[in-house]
This record gives sequence, structure tokens and C-alpha cells, in this order.
Amino acid sequence: MSTILFDQIVYGPIHSRRLGVSLGINISPPDGKRCSFNCIYCECGLNEERPAHRRAPRREEVQQALESKLLQMKGEGIHPDVITFSGNGEPTMHPEFAGIIDDTIALRDRLCPEAKVAVLSNSTMLHKEEVFQALLKVDENLMKLDSVSDERICQIDDPEMKDFTAEKLIRQLKRFHGKLIIQTIFLRGERDGIMIDNTSDEEITAWIAALKEINPQKVMIYTIDRETPVKSLRKISLDELNAIAERVRKAGFEVSVSA
Repeated sequence: MSTILFDQIVYGPIHSRRLGVSLGINISPPDGKRCSFNCIYCECGLNEERPAHRRAPRREEVQQALESKLLQMKGEGIHPDVITFSGNGEPTMHPEFAGIIDDTIALRDRLCPEAKVAVLSNSTMLHKEEVFQALLKVDENLMKLDSVSDERICQIDDPEMKDFTAEKLIRQLKRFHGKLIIQTIFLRGERDGIMIDNTSDEEITAWIAALKEINPQKVMIYTIDRETPVKSLRKISLDELNAIAERVRKAGFEVSVSA
């Protein structure tokens, strides 16, 4: 089982395949997962494997930890490309998410104005207006869209909200009016004897049709890079990813590929 958990509020900086020199912020509990998805590829493991017992950090704790780290980096002459909310679960589930975003933007403006603020989200909390409005303030909203098939979403992302559907998700993503980046993982495998594959021509065609509705500023596609809790999952080849990327470009979108 996968064992990667972030036990600090601020971690890194690390080199991200998609974002460059990234200073990470974990506003989930430090001892386990708290997420509205239970993705079969999550590097932190499945929710039932890594339940959180401690509380999430408070807003003032996040502000203090980030300020201390940015001052340290500034003193060392290190400049992050991006301050990224990710960590042990879904950051937008934090009850003080909107205030934490305000604090982060203020610290960025004061201590590293060239850095961007990014949020990696599974897109499940967009119905909360305070979350949506906070996300409009950040530089890069990386929103998950692993499939537009409800069956495949259940297989790959396993949302806690049983009424979560692709139609509802796309409706929320359209509210950004293009101020977002779509991130999609492509993979194959099986679980409990059921084959899982979101790379068929039918699924890619429907996914691209959804991209045209959402109209993101960029699309990021990638495949498995680290250990996954479901061991049968397999990476998609770079050639296959590039073929998908070419279809996305022909549809009129900028796309990056990480294999």
C-alpha cells in the first residue's frame, strides 16, 4: 500500500512535473487523508487505509508556517515558481479555505511577488460559493476531470458524494469562464475483476467535447508516476499520451504531457 503522506503544513520546495519549483501547502490533517474522492491511483493511499485522526491546521497556523518558510527561502536566495495547495487530500474541504487563500496571496505579494498561487483540486467543492470565489482569486486552478463517464468516474475517482455526476461537474467548471486548467490522468488496469480504461476513442471523444464546453486556458494530461494503492494499474505510454494531446491541440487547446 502507498505510504506517502505530508506531515507538515508547508513542504518542499519540490520539482513538479507540471508546475516547476513548487512550494507545497498541506491544509489537510498531517496524519492521514481527508478527501471527497478515493482515487485508485492516489499516492497517499486509499481513504480507508490512511484515515486522519488529528485536526486540520488552523488558518493562523497555515499563515505562520508559510511566512516562516518564505522568509527562509528569501534569505537563501531561493524563489518558488508556484505555491501549490495539495497535500493529504482535497484542500477546498478546509472550513477556512477562503481565508487561507487571502492570507497566501498577501504573503506572496509581499515576499515572492513573481510566484504564482495554484490549487490542485478534485472539483467536488465548487458548489460552495465561498470556495468558488476564493478559487477565482488564485493564478492557477488545476481542476480534475479524469472522465466524463459516470461509470468511469466511480471506478477511478470513487467520489464520496454518490450523487456526483459528470454533468454536474462540467456545469460547475463552466462557471470559471476559462480561468482554469483541466488535469486528467490516463491509465489502465482492473479492480475486483473489472477492467478500467479511460483511453478508448469513445471516451476521449466525449472528454474533448466536454473541454469545448469548459474552454480551459490549458489542459494537462499525465499518467501514473508513483506507487498506487491499486496495484494492477498500468501507465499509458508516452506515444499514446502524445496522440491524445494531438487531438486536444486540434480542438484548439494548449496541452502539456507528463509521462
